[in-house]
Amino acid sequence: MKLTEKQKRFVDYYIETGNQTEAARRAGYKQPQTQGAQTLGKLSVKAAIDARLKDLEDKRIAKADEVLQFLTSTLRGEVKEERVVVEGTGEGRSGARIITVQVSARDRLDAAKSLLKRYPMQLDAKEQKLQLQKLEAEIRAAEQVDDDAVTIVDDLGDDDDENSKAQ
Repeated sequence: MKLTEKQKRFVDYYIETGNQTEAARRAGYKQPQTQGAQTLGKLSVKAAIDARLKDLEDKRIAKADEVLQFLTSTLRGEVKEERVVVEGTGEGRSGARIITVQVSARDRLDAAKSLLKRYPMQLDAKEQKLQLQKLEAEIRAAEQVDDDAVTIVDDLGDDDDENSKAQ
């Protein structure tokens, strides 16, 4: 059975508020308290509400294939993250700015481990261990040549440090 326009509005407002009287009032019913209960009691309205709630739930919860795609893109270094970096602006002042960088090697390794846990049937235990060791070695090598590494250089030459040592 199709819903009337008023019933469709009732369904929308009921999902928004969770209150049958308020939903009936907003939908335009003249006696919201009694008509809201009657409208909510109709099977077609209940079915429409259930279908809409299921649709909303499906959009909010990640499915397994979505999680696997994210883990794979993280492993491959395709995922970027934002970090706050504080830089000196001169005269003893500093300013913060946000930069976008690849996820860390540790996060990539964690993604690899999570993916390997989901596919245990494809490899036996020894092969899994060897592949993990190989991944760890590759990531360690990549960390040593990481261009995004932050190095802090003290180029101010504070005299306070030298004075405190002399005392």
